[in-house]
Amino acid sequence: MSRFADKVVLVTGGRSGIGQACAQQFSDEGARVFTAQRGDSTGFENITADFSDARVAERVIAEIIVKTGRLDVLVNNAGVMEEGTVEEMPLDSWERALRVNLTAPFMLIKHAMPHLKDVNGSVVNIGSIEGLGSNPRHPAYCASKAGLHGLTRSVAVDHGPDGVRCNAVAPGWIDTPLNVDFIESQPDPVSFREQIDTVHPVGRTGTPEEVAALVCWLASPEAAFVTGQIYTVDGGRMAQLSLP
Repeated sequence: MSRFADKVVLVTGGRSGIGQACAQQFSDEGARVFTAQRGDSTGFENITADFSDARVAERVIAEIIVKTGRLDVLVNNAGVMEEGTVEEMPLDSWERALRVNLTAPFMLIKHAMPHLKDVNGSVVNIGSIEGLGSNPRHPAYCASKAGLHGLTRSVAVDHGPDGVRCNAVAPGWIDTPLNVDFIESQPDPVSFREQIDTVHPVGRTGTPEEVAALVCWLASPEAAFVTGQIYTVDGGRMAQLSLP
């Protein structure tokens, strides 16, 4: 397949996990892929960026435009998770989560929009099922992801007339390196894995590639009539009620 031949794609947080899987699929389908994150990514054109600094977004977009003259797809994937209840969480942890998870996507979309309008481009934001529900001790993460879902709808409404679509994907438990390491750190990883699997009607957790498949579809011409939507990718977890 070559749905993205001659297209330019930016994936933030493309070094591992969902971001890396997205970057790889876009590349496999013909795109010229840039990734932006604090460390280097391999296999793609890398831009070093710390998205806790709001000023970085403009530089990242400008660098791509200087090199290619265009931007067709923006995938806002970079994120952080700060843990603690509202009583426990310091203000700087709260603000860092909002800067990286919500303000950075806003700034990237802001600076990318003139170029996306030129090519009828697409934005895909990586939200979370925690923008719809909550795990314990995640107020900043939940708030930022719920905000990202709201931003997605707003951009879709405002810029649909400009030919730009904006959607979001809300993954559940995905086997990213971070999550796999967390499972392995448990006293009984096998039992913990079995417990996690049972909360999913499909009987297992997801893979980064399964999320990437939806991201690429949303960015492709096949989804030309789809915008302003939040797609849950969670193996049915949010649909299943707990037992009484």
